[in-house]
Amino acid sequence: MAEATEENFSRVDAKELPTLLAKMVDYDGDAITRLAMRLMAYTFVRTSELIESEWPEFDLERARWDIPAERMKMDTPHIVPLSRQSVDVLRALTLLSGRGRFVFPGALDKNKPMSNNTILFALYRLGYKGRMTGHGFRGLASTILHESDFADEHIELQLAHIKRNKVAAAYNHAKYLSQRASMMQWWADYLDAQLAKGEESQGSASLKRAAIRTQAVGLNPRGSAKPQTAKHVRAPKPTA
Repeated sequence: MAEATEENFSRVDAKELPTLLAKMVDYDGDAITRLAMRLMAYTFVRTSELIESEWPEFDLERARWDIPAERMKMDTPHIVPLSRQSVDVLRALTLLSGRGRFVFPGALDKNKPMSNNTILFALYRLGYKGRMTGHGFRGLASTILHESDFADEHIELQLAHIKRNKVAAAYNHAKYLSQRASMMQWWADYLDAQLAKGEESQGSASLKRAAIRTQAVGLNPRGSAKPQTAKHVRAPKPTA
């Protein structure tokens, strides 16, 4: 399957995050795909870095993900501090793929990682074709973290944005790790707050739709028929 050409471009605005996150949680497709979308949102790594991940890279007790250099775009190792939410997602994944090599195995061949388009097409199913991609979480994270006054260097290091120059070999992938860990936890908490807003909004919308439906079919909110209002009938006039 050819890789979709829009992978690196589309992303929703921050104000659309609540609805997007609520839809992702309710995704009714494959459970591993649903968890992949959640972990991508929490970690904002590149799509290939996520879907090709292997279980030995993760230390859940230390809440740390070490991506080897050969899997990184810039050929340098990368550390992803894991938020509590990310660890929870990974613990759920151990029940689904923990006995295999890949965290996100392919649907047909478990000895290969999932397709590069799996997350993208899941977003299509949620109604975000041309509006959001897996890569879009990187742009959202960068924008929101910068707007929230996190240090530019911490953000850029976590995004693994490194210029290839004479000092590339001296790149310290563990630099500012404590600050980055705090930032990643803030980001996960921020996403959860947005998710709560989205679920509340969806709940209110569902109640409104239910009210409209019940009114249309003549039911009260409990589902029983509305009592008919008795019409006033005049008493007959007495006869002389």
